[in-house]
Amino acid sequence: MLLRLAYLTITNAFAALRLLPMSDRDKDVEILILRHQITVLERQLGADTKARFAPEDRAFLSALLTPLPREALYRLRLLVRPDTVLRWHRDLMKRRHARTCRPKRPGRPPTVRSIRALILRLVRENPGWGYRRIHGELTTLGVKVAPSTVWEILKQEGLDPAPERASTTWAYFLRSQANALLACDFLETITLNGQRQYILAVIEHTTRRIRVLGTTAHPSADWVTQAIRNLVMDLDDAGCRARYLIRDRDGKFPALMDEILAEAGIKTVLTGIRMPRMNPIMERWVQSCRHEVLDRCLVWNEHHLRHALREYEHFHNHHRAHQALDQAAPLRTVPDPITDPARITDLKIRRRARLGGVLHEYSHAA
Repeated sequence: MLLRLAYLTITNAFAALRLLPMSDRDKDVEILILRHQITVLERQLGADTKARFAPEDRAFLSALLTPLPREALYRLRLLVRPDTVLRWHRDLMKRRHARTCRPKRPGRPPTVRSIRALILRLVRENPGWGYRRIHGELTTLGVKVAPSTVWEILKQEGLDPAPERASTTWAYFLRSQANALLACDFLETITLNGQRQYILAVIEHTTRRIRVLGTTAHPSADWVTQAIRNLVMDLDDAGCRARYLIRDRDGKFPALMDEILAEAGIKTVLTGIRMPRMNPIMERWVQSCRHEVLDRCLVWNEHHLRHALREYEHFHNHHRAHQALDQAAPLRTVPDPITDPARITDLKIRRRARLGGVLHEYSHAA
């Protein structure tokens, strides 16, 4: 608005200079022409249509016409009433007075950004702390801030009170206990001889390492129990200290399985009914196994299925890149990036095919 008002003032000042050499007769003729044009515009706008004035137009017209007496304003041909021009002038003076009388520091000064970040950090690291507990911790650190300020910051960030924040969600449980979590599930497939096969697999949440415990056409309680015993011994040999195993409520899992796991210090956690998202890591591997192997390979019988699963287990653990591991494999780290320009321009990559070309592994040629 100020820039536009200055522009209008300067342009009209030059226009006033242009009027100095003009005679009174020429000025009267120009005034009559302008009045006639205003009459034409009023006729085109109609009685129900109002003329729109920008704030800078109002300021300029009010400053230009206010020194004139009220009788002279009524004689002029204006698009608005003279009282409107006077009201514009009063509003302009009110805004100018409000700017000059405005206090330099309205209200309480804002909280320092570092203190705000510290409060949010304490809340994030201690979900059970309320604003009073956070205020006490800040006091012990020598940070002076009011308890109401802490409460206001938590409210602005949309953080719930301490009792609601302290409740453990399923997603928080999976993230916090990832190092001690295992997940298992059954996967079904049908071979070319028409036999239905059941595959039992277990995955580690933290490393994404998969263990295919076996496949059978008849998943009896004895077969599942023996597979779990083999899993416990394998975990001991690998030094894996798991505390929880997530599984669904499938009837193929016997009660003896939970007892064997409990003796090894592993607690069984059951998912909800028809809630696969409570076991997302395992369900994601089941989808990958179907898309990358079972849907692309003709499995003849149980022996062929076991061979395919062994190949895919080795491929998954030693070569396949995982986004959750920064594109590393469960049992292989990402090598250092190539910085030698000569090696980049002359890459020699060797391909190794698995399962007749269903799976491909790439590595640098020796």
